[in-house]
This record gives sequence, structure tokens and C-alpha cells, in this order.
Amino acid sequence: MKRFVLLDTTPIPDNGGALCLFEYGEDFVIKIQGGDGGQLMNTRMHGSEDALAEIPCRKVAGRPGSRVLIGGLGMGFTLASALKHLGKTAEVVVAELVPGVVEWNRGPLGEKAGRPLLDPRTLIRLEDVAKVLQAEPQGFDAIMLDVDNGPEGLTQKANSWLYSAGGLAACAKALRPKGVLAVWSASADKLFSDKLRKAGFKAEEVQVFAHGNKGTRHTIWIAEKLKG
Repeated sequence: MKRFVLLDTTPIPDNGGALCLFEYGEDFVIKIQGGDGGQLMNTRMHGSEDALAEIPCRKVAGRPGSRVLIGGLGMGFTLASALKHLGKTAEVVVAELVPGVVEWNRGPLGEKAGRPLLDPRTLIRLEDVAKVLQAEPQGFDAIMLDVDNGPEGLTQKANSWLYSAGGLAACAKALRPKGVLAVWSASADKLFSDKLRKAGFKAEEVQVFAHGNKGTRHTIWIAEKLKG
């Protein structure tokens, strides 16, 4: 019988909370310490994390020296998918706020995603993705955000700015002409689609299965920047 085995706990900077890494049979699970028992992510279901990178990266892969930004390393599946669908001269910047998550990906989690941190195109930034994108106007061809449960399911209040009008305007400023913003969410949110349009994006809401072709679906917004 499978059971959860706690492997490690790591603090969330400036939050007071912590993340816990569990082994569950052949899979790994990340939860919030002291939470309701729900899983933030696991290595068995990552179809929507793969799609979060595949869809925008396919759109920008043909650009010379394409450069993309991922907000949140998670279990490395979005990073691995981005590397798979980008060219040899691309650069993938990953902004991860929790150093422990990076160490987990260098350790026990790495094999599950194919050890994408070892790819020379990967650049890890140990800071808030909001700071990274604000510091680099027109620095990226695509931005992929998976820093929380989405606009409606925030686990950290600090993340709410990213989904606000100001945050979306900053994303647009950080994108190069015809850049693409992709946002992952556990559920649909019509109001967020409206926010994207008001921020100068042509937005499409895509439903993607979390695993295989049945069961839970997640939402990914694919938003193309309309102006330079």
C-alpha cells in the first residue's frame, strides 16, 4: 500500500510558510506545510504544465535567439517542455522564489522531468518573477506564469499583483513585439480574460487535461501582444 513519505521541508521566503516534498510510491508530491492536505503539484499529472510551454514556445521558436521567461520552476516539466520546443540558440530564464525547490529539481525530482536544469540553455534566477520581468523591458519573446493556482485560487497574496491590471501591463512591457504570455490556472475565469484584453493582448482560453485525455482539466490563457 502506497503512503506519503516526507523527504524534505523548505521555507518560502518572506512568507512564513513552507513547502513539503513527499514521495508517494514512484511519484513525488509537493504540498504546503500545515495546509488542508491538498497537493500543489505531483509528478504523475503534468499535462497542463507541459502545454503551458509547448503552445507559446512553438509560436516563438523560429525567432533568432529566442528568449523566454518561466515564472515558477515547480517540478521542472514546464522548463523541460520549453527546451524541447525551442531551438539550440534559445535561452530559458526561470524565476523561482524558493531555493529549496531548485535543490529538489537538482536532486530527487530531476530525473522525472529529464534533468532540464543541466541544459546549457537554462538560466535560474532565485527571485520573484515580477522583479525579473519589470527589470527587462522587451526582454522576452514569451512569458509563462505558473506561480499559483491561478487568478481565482491564490495561495500567496503577494502573487495577486501578477494577475492585476498593473501586473499584466508589466508583462506586456517585458515582451518583445508579437510576444506571447501564457498563464496557467486550475480553473476558468472570464474576468481574467477581460483583463488580458484590456492590457493589450489578444487572448484565447485553452482547456488542457492534467493527465492523458480524461479527468481534470486546467485552463491556460494564450495571450498575444497586439502592439510593439
